[in-house]
Amino acid sequence: MAAGTQTICFRANPFLTRKPTTTLTPTLIFSPYMKQFSTIPRYRRKPSLNVCVVLQDDKFKSQLETSEEEAQEREKEIAKRISDARVAEKLARKKSERFTYLVAAVMSSLGITSMAILAVYYRFSWQMEGGEVPYSEMFGTFALSVGAAVGMEFWARWAHKALWHASLWHMHESHHKPREGPFELNDVFAIINAVPAIALLSYGFFHKGLVPGLCFGAGLGITVFGMAYMFVHDGLVHRRFPVGPIANVPYFRRVAAAHQLHHSDKFDGVPYGLFLGPQELEQVGGLEELDKEINRRIKFNL
Repeated sequence: MAAGTQTICFRANPFLTRKPTTTLTPTLIFSPYMKQFSTIPRYRRKPSLNVCVVLQDDKFKSQLETSEEEAQEREKEIAKRISDARVAEKLARKKSERFTYLVAAVMSSLGITSMAILAVYYRFSWQMEGGEVPYSEMFGTFALSVGAAVGMEFWARWAHKALWHASLWHMHESHHKPREGPFELNDVFAIINAVPAIALLSYGFFHKGLVPGLCFGAGLGITVFGMAYMFVHDGLVHRRFPVGPIANVPYFRRVAAAHQLHHSDKFDGVPYGLFLGPQELEQVGGLEELDKEINRRIKFNL
């Protein structure tokens, strides 16, 4: 029987119809008490008539439609709960990843900063034990520190375009894809740049003279640039850890927006540098897009 219907059947009353006609079928029965055969009439059963009427139950149909709507609502609610659970899980994972990278960044920054400060202090105090102040060596150290920090921007721009987006793309590609976990293969480049900085600092710390002083300054400048790059690039641009008031500095906001355009590939990868990225965009006519990206980041509090 179909859903939403009722079937009512009527059977004809035998008392209201014509009696069936009897027919005698000769049936022989032998009995010891009867000295002759007797016949017993047998009635033939006449077929009865059943009348069935199918009625539509509107109330049952409305209940069925209501139950279907409730089932759909329950399915939507279950799907929403599953989606909310996945979003919450993803946010928790991202929070854990950011915390892991923040711990690594803080530990490395504090360690490198403290070591650099102590190295500078002990190097000059040790060299001035004889009473003479090595002015030329001190000037060369600080001058090359600033020069190395600025020069690293141009080195990073060249290496980014000629190496990272060319022969070393298999490593740098991880930086242009959604990150799985707190670290990525592209972080190896930070370690590679730290090797010459440590070597230069070590040589300049354990030796006296103008050349060791210049080496010490070069290593110090590379270290300063690496720390600044980590806070602006990893923290401000890609939000791998919170950077605090740095995000409110107007020039750093322009730098972050310019590097975001590098990931959009709107100008064939320009800018490849970081701190001078806005100047690169100006050379290729990208200032209008830069302003749009800055306004977008301000609107969404990025």
